[in-house]
Amino acid sequence: MGQGVAIANNHSSSETQDDMVAQAWATVRTNLRELSGVRLFDQWLKPIVLIPGSDLDAVRLGLPSAFMTNWVRNHYADRLLQEFRVLIPAVRSVSIETVARSAQVVTVETLAAPTAIVREAVPTIEQPSLDPRFTFDRFVVDPSNMVAYNAAVALAQPGVPRFSPLFLHSGTGQGKTHLMHAIGAAYLAAVPNARVLLMSAERFMYEFVQALRTRETHAFKTRLRAADLLLIDDLQFIAGKDATQEEFFHTMNEVMGAGKRLVISADRCPQGLDGVEQRITSRLSCGLVADIKAPDLALRRRVLDRKLADMPGARVPVAVLDLLASRISANIRDLEGALNRVVAYAQLSNVEIDLDFAIATLGDVLRGAERRVTIDEIQKAVSAHFEIKPIDLVSARRAVVVARPRQIAMYLAKRLTTRSLPEIGRKFGGRDHSTVIHAVRRIEDLREEDHEIDSSVRTLMRQLEG
Repeated sequence: MGQGVAIANNHSSSETQDDMVAQAWATVRTNLRELSGVRLFDQWLKPIVLIPGSDLDAVRLGLPSAFMTNWVRNHYADRLLQEFRVLIPAVRSVSIETVARSAQVVTVETLAAPTAIVREAVPTIEQPSLDPRFTFDRFVVDPSNMVAYNAAVALAQPGVPRFSPLFLHSGTGQGKTHLMHAIGAAYLAAVPNARVLLMSAERFMYEFVQALRTRETHAFKTRLRAADLLLIDDLQFIAGKDATQEEFFHTMNEVMGAGKRLVISADRCPQGLDGVEQRITSRLSCGLVADIKAPDLALRRRVLDRKLADMPGARVPVAVLDLLASRISANIRDLEGALNRVVAYAQLSNVEIDLDFAIATLGDVLRGAERRVTIDEIQKAVSAHFEIKPIDLVSARRAVVVARPRQIAMYLAKRLTTRSLPEIGRKFGGRDHSTVIHAVRRIEDLREEDHEIDSSVRTLMRQLEG
């Protein structure tokens, strides 16, 4: 983690204390981001602001809610004091203060002397932690997610909402969180002064419990119900939490009753949320329920093309992209992660990406995603596609009408199974592993040059994976 420069010992006589503290705070923020990681930083530390009036003796930091203040105090109090003292040795204390919008007061706890006092508030506006990668223009649309996408776009438009709530459900990594962030970003772009609040159901539960402990439930309720757009991700995490569900139900009713926008996501439809009260699932069903189905091969391939477009300088052969799309089918998140891994390993190793490199890099991933396609199935599909006899693929015939389909079958066996090269060779008439290598490389080259061969390979892959 970066240490920064000791500002206290390197400043001009004209530099004010405010400037010095502000410069130190900028460095501390950078260090905190490196220490905690992007996700934790954006959720808990990014909202921290430097309160005007801080000096070299006592630095004052502000947060928009008591819940966030308590969390930062418990986890980062000592670190904040240490970071400031590295930069400005004269700093004796760092106070973490809560700004309450309605009461216009700040509750202060000083690290050096933990005594609570009250000072005049510095109002702040809480901003949602939206991932800039998750926008509508970066969401790849096809029939499996079109209803959810169109509903999300409609809800993000200004004016009277056509429906609320919007309930999105899908398996892990299929795009529902992407759409939630996109809704928030689009609505803020259309209505810049809107209050948008995005949180996971797990965080909702944590903050509610903290509010109960600190007897600040009113502030918690006011904050959520004041949102013009409230987005709650992964609702299934409140299953079985009776007190949290009670509060969630009333929050949902208040937001909907005020004609505001509410978006909820979960890993299953409302009726499938075991452990969630029926009155909640019933209310959710009254809005628009949109599911996102598992991506098919064509969508997975388009997602990779879209992802690769955001990687300037990365060259990934078509064969590798097809390998990833065909073998990693569980969810989009794993698919994008596999592409990131291949590109990163290649750049770190300073090598070009090819099929062998991708298989070696993603061996564990590909084995876990194995579709259990057999070589026998591949041989039957290839012989039927090219209208030859299955026995021709294992024969010694070298005519092009047989040799080319045989090479394609070997290529598919390498792509769609985890069989070793010698095993594949034995299944094709006892051929040597070098023959299999030659076949795989030949088809890779031909797919780049020959549209008909590339089309045949794609058709066979779709058929075998269906």
